[in-house]
Amino acid sequence: MKSKIWLSSPHMGGNELKYIHEAFDSNWVAPLGPNVNGFEADLESFLADGVQVAALSAGTAALHLGLVNLGVEAGDEVICQTMTFSASANPIAYLGAKPVFVDSEADTWNMCPKALEDAIKSRAMATGKKPKAIIPVHLYGMPAKMDEIMAVARKYEVPVLEDAAEGLGSTYKGRQCGTIGHMAALSFNGNKIITTSGGGALVCQTKEQKDHVVFLSTQARDTAAHYQHSHIGYNYRMSNIVAGIGRGQMEVLKDRIAARRSNNAFYQELFKDIEGVTVFTEPSEDFFSNHWLSCITIDEAVCGKNREQLRLALLEDNIETRPLWKPMHMQPVFQDAPYYGTNVAEKLFDRGLCLPSGSNLTDEDRARIAKAVRAFFK
Repeated sequence: MKSKIWLSSPHMGGNELKYIHEAFDSNWVAPLGPNVNGFEADLESFLADGVQVAALSAGTAALHLGLVNLGVEAGDEVICQTMTFSASANPIAYLGAKPVFVDSEADTWNMCPKALEDAIKSRAMATGKKPKAIIPVHLYGMPAKMDEIMAVARKYEVPVLEDAAEGLGSTYKGRQCGTIGHMAALSFNGNKIITTSGGGALVCQTKEQKDHVVFLSTQARDTAAHYQHSHIGYNYRMSNIVAGIGRGQMEVLKDRIAARRSNNAFYQELFKDIEGVTVFTEPSEDFFSNHWLSCITIDEAVCGKNREQLRLALLEDNIETRPLWKPMHMQPVFQDAPYYGTNVAEKLFDRGLCLPSGSNLTDEDRARIAKAVRAFFK
């Protein structure tokens, strides 16, 4: 059997072990230490002047603590982009709050600003109070239309928690994704553009916010010689060993972004003459995507083929692909949640496919993908 071409596998840079060995040599293996501080500083330097970053155990933990910091409580409603991974919505339920899902727009596949405003007005009329927060997602690395989303958020005074789990290194009008909303979550899961094997971070606007996040993420222990707790806390802090992987990965982040964008250019060239197939790319120069995953949509009415047929054909050649995220409002666990919009996300799910996008794809891998694709559409 041919070797497997993965959708998005980890790609080490070379210096990760140096930081890990330093942690072992100094016996800093707990959820604090020089690597944690260094990783946070590296992220802050990369993102923007003045932002504060708290390194955590997962992107999901970052979303959870972001909602806690924005004051979300049981019974509140939180607006969430429907076209996303379940981790965007699950933390809403952790708090006993209720998700309200909003459709995508066709340009970026992200939260539709018009549907967002409709949802806020409708929920205020239905419940007598506004939703407590808004979670837009930078899907597959594509920046959301943040100016329009933030304008709606300001109009109704609802804070924005960016889900930038897939968007590290992407920019919108020159601003880094994760620095535009009131807070933002990052992910360093094994398949992300850089990885710490498992981990995440919450991007904050002030030192006070970060300090509170760190306090909550280390079991909310009060200042006392004994163990005393006045708040519910969580075991969410990143370990010093894991952060060492992150420090090594930050050294190659720009190279990883360039490689992923090169993959997207490869797919644009590969599919340019195949009618009915569209490669997902930036709608204008305002958007700079890291192209964490390169995706296509297939119009079966035009080309006589569908995404599932292509997925299975590539699988026969041991090439991993994946359908787009199934929208949250279509998931059994959220079937009773309110939904606002039309059917943009549903059509994307029906027609879309994520293609191998790792920064470690070789020329041989791309040649094999191209051969399989051309054979399928021949």
